[in-house]
Amino acid sequence: MPQTRTQFPPNLKADIFQSIRYTKANSGEKLSHQTNRIAIATLFGVIIFITKALLPSPINKMLIGIHALMLALGTLLLKKQGATFVSLIGGVLTALWNVAFAPFTLFFALLYGLLVDAFFLLFRIDVAHGEVKATKVVTAMTMSTSLVGFASYYVTVHLPSARALMALIPRSLPLEVLILVMGTISGAVAGYFASLIWNNHLKNLRL
Repeated sequence: MPQTRTQFPPNLKADIFQSIRYTKANSGEKLSHQTNRIAIATLFGVIIFITKALLPSPINKMLIGIHALMLALGTLLLKKQGATFVSLIGGVLTALWNVAFAPFTLFFALLYGLLVDAFFLLFRIDVAHGEVKATKVVTAMTMSTSLVGFASYYVTVHLPSARALMALIPRSLPLEVLILVMGTISGAVAGYFASLIWNNHLKNLRL
């Protein structure tokens, strides 16, 4: 009985190899994208750690503008949950440096990142179409920085466990008010510079 050979379409082999090449290229592109995200988030997180942990108090608290700038650029560059990702890395590094304050450090780091991402979403700051409106970025950063500052101050003053830890640090009401005011101003300034840097230098960057 003669054997019947199965006939395949002439271009099937070429289509299979093309599909395999596309899958590999697509996988490599995704891997490269994730690697870039992690690298940028780590860089920004390390900068936050340096300004928070390695500088003496209260100088580190007055430099929250750098912290805010890194979060703003993080959410602009990394898009979804970018600020939270950056803030988490900075918070973990800072918590490992100062274990006594680790719970508060991680909590407020995550809170700050989540607030920045939430306000960017609330004000519909969309980077997909290029430039962003400076007023929206400034407002988002001012509100998120102010809320974190007031939350941090409230916990420090009213939470017993926080008061016990903070008892080691000299209290000064004028200094605390100055830190809150400077924090709010720093958030606005950071938002302005973040929008400036993005619109002039980073809007065409594709990770």
